[in-house]
Amino acid sequence: MKITIALIPGDGIGPDMLHEAVRVIDAVTKRFGHTVTYTTLTAGGEALDQTGEPFPCEVLFECRRTHAVLTGPFGGPKWDSLPISLRPERALLELRKGLDVYASFRPVLFSTSLNNASPLKEEILSSGFNFLIVNELNSGIYNGEKGLTEDGSCAWDTELYTDDQICRVLRIAFEAARSRRKHLCLVDKANMLESSRLWREVAKSLSYDYSDVDVEYVHINKACRRMLSSPGSFDVIVTNTLFGDILTDIAGEISGSIGMIPSAAVGESGCPGLYGPLHGSAPNMSGKNSANPIATILSAALLLRHSLSLDEESLLIEQAVENVLIKGYRTNDISSCPADKSIICVGTSGMCDAILDEIQCL
Repeated sequence: MKITIALIPGDGIGPDMLHEAVRVIDAVTKRFGHTVTYTTLTAGGEALDQTGEPFPCEVLFECRRTHAVLTGPFGGPKWDSLPISLRPERALLELRKGLDVYASFRPVLFSTSLNNASPLKEEILSSGFNFLIVNELNSGIYNGEKGLTEDGSCAWDTELYTDDQICRVLRIAFEAARSRRKHLCLVDKANMLESSRLWREVAKSLSYDYSDVDVEYVHINKACRRMLSSPGSFDVIVTNTLFGDILTDIAGEISGSIGMIPSAAVGESGCPGLYGPLHGSAPNMSGKNSANPIATILSAALLLRHSLSLDEESLLIEQAVENVLIKGYRTNDISSCPADKSIICVGTSGMCDAILDEIQCL
């Protein structure tokens, strides 16, 4: 297969992360006889510094010509004082809109080898957890009308959804639940928000088409508590953009590190998907060979699966990552017991080297 991938390194540690992910993609695709062509594009803070805007129009044009887009994180303290419309993070929102990727897959699979890196009690971790967060990307409070009065004394952000926008994300979540353990949890705040009430109404209507899937409705505050007390009770979580971000950060923390959580943003069949880690840009770690590349490497695995239907190749990467963790390889964020002689402390490139060795052995 001939594969085309757009690379947008982003800011901070983003270029370091994408470098390692490309090494893994190249190793796996070569093994299976595929040919990959990369197009490297600039967006986010670097683009802002060069052109005065975080998302030059030609970036979207080039992305649409590829099978998929792999990005690093965007933003950093350097640009924190800028207005929202000029922040580097706008690049990610514009990519989502421009590619019309409206649903995000964020798989959370806890490796028991990381027990010591998780803040949860041993009795909670002993049963493990494996759940998927599906959240809407292109509507809601991040993308709704927002404003600030001239004197700076009043600001507003609007949460707006149509039933069609909700329906298309819910269908993806129902299908995901049907292929897993057939349990779907809609997380909302229906006791306070009209938009959440609409989410519930659409979900109840769709549930008749998915009678084999059990559906429950949980408020965001209760969902957060439950993720800390019984994460194994979740299978597929579906929610809006804001709540999805909140739950994903909690999921990263209980998994050992947000540096372990990949993401896939998908839309209609045939359109390029958008993939990348959910952690921040950590500019203080840029170029220091210390950041965890696993989230970006696992995002590359999702790219192969969702945009190219290369399941065997994707599984190979995921198994290699799990094997490396079982063998004790750790970057700083997941190395809670460096004195433990079974732990092998490595940097960014060292973690990737270990994963590449596993890929060769599998």
